Amino acid sequence: MRQGFNRETMGMFKTLMLATALTVAVASGAQAACAFRNETPIRMLAASFPAWKAATDAMAECGNFQAELDLQFRDKQPAAMAAQPARYHIAGLAVNSLVPLLDQGTVRPLDDLVAKYGKDLLPNQLIRIDGKVMAIAILVNAQHLMYREDIYKQLGLSEPKTYDELLTQLETIKKSGLVQYPLGGTYRAGWDLATEFVNLYFGYGGAFIGAGNVPTVNNTSGQRTLEMMKKLTAYMDPEYLASDAPYVAKQFQQGKIAVSNLWATRAGAMDDPKESTVVGKVVMAAAPAAVPGGKPATTIWWDGFAIAKNIPDAEADTAFRVALEGIDGEMVRANNDLAVWLSKDYKPGRAARGAAESAQGGATPYPATTAMGLMQTALAQNLPGFFTGAQTAEQTLARIEAAYTTAARERGLLR
Repeated sequence: MRQGFNRETMGMFKTLMLATALTVAVASGAQAACAFRNETPIRMLAASFPAWKAATDAMAECGNFQAELDLQFRDKQPAAMAAQPARYHIAGLAVNSLVPLLDQGTVRPLDDLVAKYGKDLLPNQLIRIDGKVMAIAILVNAQHLMYREDIYKQLGLSEPKTYDELLTQLETIKKSGLVQYPLGGTYRAGWDLATEFVNLYFGYGGAFIGAGNVPTVNNTSGQRTLEMMKKLTAYMDPEYLASDAPYVAKQFQQGKIAVSNLWATRAGAMDDPKESTVVGKVVMAAAPAAVPGGKPATTIWWDGFAIAKNIPDAEADTAFRVALEGIDGEMVRANNDLAVWLSKDYKPGRAARGAAESAQGGATPYPATTAMGLMQTALAQNLPGFFTGAQTAEQTLARIEAAYTTAARERGLLR
């Protein structure tokens, strides 16, 4: 089975946030133009969030560059990168979206390009698979707690350390009537809902895959996870199964919610005076633990890029140079608070606190493996039935294991 991290990378990954949190910016100033003039048309497909917008804008300064930022990039990339030639030169990645590209062999080793152009890359940016550099990490991300400090102070509440404590606080916030909904949740049916389950399930000490790649989710930890998620929905917008990260971020910016376990890449938008009515009022903190004394119930992810295999070597060379221009020191300094950047030029601000504290507390790195990818899909397909009332917790967990088992057998992971 091919894994998304080798042992060395997994060992480093838990300290990625801490390493970046100790760096100090050595300069400041506006973003500079590209260091070279690109004459080769280069295309990229990546996720749609502010950090990628900043990076791709910097890449565009090189000329002849087109970025497609799409929330559905995971669904589009496998076929696009498998085309002959690939429809995109650069694949913007999240941790799990690298796995299908590795499985189909549509991204290339980058060791020669790193040796040629990557002198400024940090060791932790080099994502090695079977000893080869297959992707470049540009930032680390996590879902962490964000809450309205002004509301917490007004109601005499302290920063919650566990989900049980948070539930009590949400009831207090609800009774106060200060916001439309106490809690915002990225519970959109599909990948978002599955990820929320993953976060809490790890928090309860669960393991998804056992020896021999058998599923191990139909257990007490799985039941506790569903029960807690259901309790939390009582404080959300009733249409929570259509609620994704951009929607929750807008709820925060518009003053409609007081708390959310939201992606760190959304933190900077809270203080954007052009969009936000809560500038300076939202605090970033570690994700709450599922159990007292437990680790933060979230997972640590990286975002980065890979280069297509099915393109000429000369185009790959240019694409790599363009991509590096998008993550250079000028871009990082100009957009410091949009993400927890993996760069010597990154200076952590208040927006990074929650992600850094989650990492310090031992939050689980997302297990980017083929088996976990199949489990994530099984979760995405079968969790909504529990929240609509169509299935019990026991039925839902059984269906998840059955769906995973079928897919794992088809992929040769199970006999």
